[in-house]
Amino acid sequence: MSVHSPELALRADGLLAELNVAGVLTAADVHVARRLGALVQETDEQVLLAAALTVRSTRAGSVVVDLATVAETAVPDVDEAAADLVTLPPDLPWPDVAGWVQACAASPLTRGPGAPLRQRGSRLWLARYDAQEQQVVDELRRRTAELPDDLDLDRLAGGLDRLFPRSGDADQRRAAAVCALSRVSVLAGGPGTGKTTTVARLLALVTEQHPTWRVALAAPTGKAAARLEEAVRRSASQLPSEADRRGVDGLTGVTLHRLLGWRPGSRSRFRHDATNRLPVEVVVVDEASMVPLTMMARLLEALREDTRLVLVGDPDQLASVEAGAVLGDLVDRASLGARTPAMTAALDAVSPDHGSAPAPPGPAARVRDGIAALTVNHRFAAGSAIGGLADAVRAGDVDRAVDLLRSGGEGVELLEVADDDPLTPALLAPVETDVRAWGAALRRTALAGDPSAALEALDAHRLLCAHRRGPRGVQHWEWLTTRWLAEDRSDDPADLGGQRADGHHPGEPLLVTTNDYETNLFNGDTGVVVADPGGGMRAWFARGGEPTPVALARLGDVRPVHAMTVHRSQGSQFDRVTVVLPTAASPLATRETLYTAITRAVRHVRVVGSAEAFAASVDRPAARATGLRERL
Repeated sequence: MSVHSPELALRADGLLAELNVAGVLTAADVHVARRLGALVQETDEQVLLAAALTVRSTRAGSVVVDLATVAETAVPDVDEAAADLVTLPPDLPWPDVAGWVQACAASPLTRGPGAPLRQRGSRLWLARYDAQEQQVVDELRRRTAELPDDLDLDRLAGGLDRLFPRSGDADQRRAAAVCALSRVSVLAGGPGTGKTTTVARLLALVTEQHPTWRVALAAPTGKAAARLEEAVRRSASQLPSEADRRGVDGLTGVTLHRLLGWRPGSRSRFRHDATNRLPVEVVVVDEASMVPLTMMARLLEALREDTRLVLVGDPDQLASVEAGAVLGDLVDRASLGARTPAMTAALDAVSPDHGSAPAPPGPAARVRDGIAALTVNHRFAAGSAIGGLADAVRAGDVDRAVDLLRSGGEGVELLEVADDDPLTPALLAPVETDVRAWGAALRRTALAGDPSAALEALDAHRLLCAHRRGPRGVQHWEWLTTRWLAEDRSDDPADLGGQRADGHHPGEPLLVTTNDYETNLFNGDTGVVVADPGGGMRAWFARGGEPTPVALARLGDVRPVHAMTVHRSQGSQFDRVTVVLPTAASPLATRETLYTAITRAVRHVRVVGSAEAFAASVDRPAARATGLRERL
């Protein structure tokens, strides 16, 4: 790291300085640790290092840091432009673990009710996150202490027969029964397993018995909330009767911040909290894997005692960019299907083929009672190469995953390049061909003034990267694809004069980067610039099914989107996906990153990178440390 780097804390010395220079700590981590030490007169450099590492781990998404293993698990900061090429020096001066733990335990930084850190054995939390983990555990245990008794079981059984009549519905029927019988439930499943279809029928089941119940649909982001609203309405239109549709029609999706009444600058943060509960009886939260610990704590405390909470998501996807991995902690595959005697008896009454296993009694078992996983994939046909590859990656089966990728089955392709080899034009020819074909379809439909066709073309292909910067990052690939498409536009007579002074042009793909409630556009929404039949052009976005136009002058913060991070792609799907792998040494080469990227593809996925990087990703689960599962 350069001596002039802004990541260097120039006044740091000792252990803090050495780990700062090595890239383990940023200047911010060092400054926070030193400030905390100054507040309580703590000068021991071992303790200050532990504080800095705790701050650093929370910033990286973990809730807790373990001093006993941090020397083996520490990685360079992943925001560095060449983070996938950086390795730590082998001789960093890590303290002796036993003495380190003892020094921290004796420090005012960890002792007393007002201490900024909390310590249990060799593990350290920031006090705020320690309290939030315990709050989530307490809320879950209290809300699941007893099964709700507000549904008639005979009527519920009849509703399940009506809404899930086919033998192929058994997977979804069992999950809907579990969620209906639980005050807090988790509907887990990968892409294409029918989560939204199950949600729509679940809502029909409960509102059939309680027509006055108010239902809220929410998600962590505006884009995810809009997708949830659209998908639930589409599923509702397929319900068998008008009575079934009545309880689901007209529901709107909102962000969790909007649901709770976000008040920037206010001490209470949200309008709805433990003193002012949400006035709803059912809350459905989609993309729950993206909900961080802090938001989950705020949501649970804002629910009425009898409100049902349904968390929907894929626990194998990437977790939130903020600290915590709540959905992943809740869905413990080793205990899936284990039910208490009370839940087993209720399921026997409404869905005799539930196949549950007995669970030992206790609060943890009662929390697990409401967890259901959908396993039948309706997106990929039996034997699908993409589906098989995704299954192997999720299971961490390196040999099978590599074999499936190398075999090049229908819909799966490896464009192999060694980690230390450049991405040459010859190598990238297949990618360039796909990008140019995608851009040509966008231009053709946009110039024809057909927003529906243009939006369909927009999702025909997408480049996904783990990194933002560097030769394998979004910034480089955005530049590269923009250059390719600009060359094609300059050669196309139909495009002559079609670019505005601000750079917008027909067929330009757009990504919204901030929430804009005036235009009803949200961070992560994608759209395309389309020519108007009478002249001029507008941006069109897919909102709630029908394309929605927005004047270019009214657009807020947008940028062209030819490539995006895997994290930002969550919840989306594209006909064809090109995944640019990080190198094997990159801390972002993880199973969750790879699984999320692969499962964005519907018909074809191309992986660009080395077999070693692919294998390393399959073999390496994301290093996100929490204490929630253990506390549960």
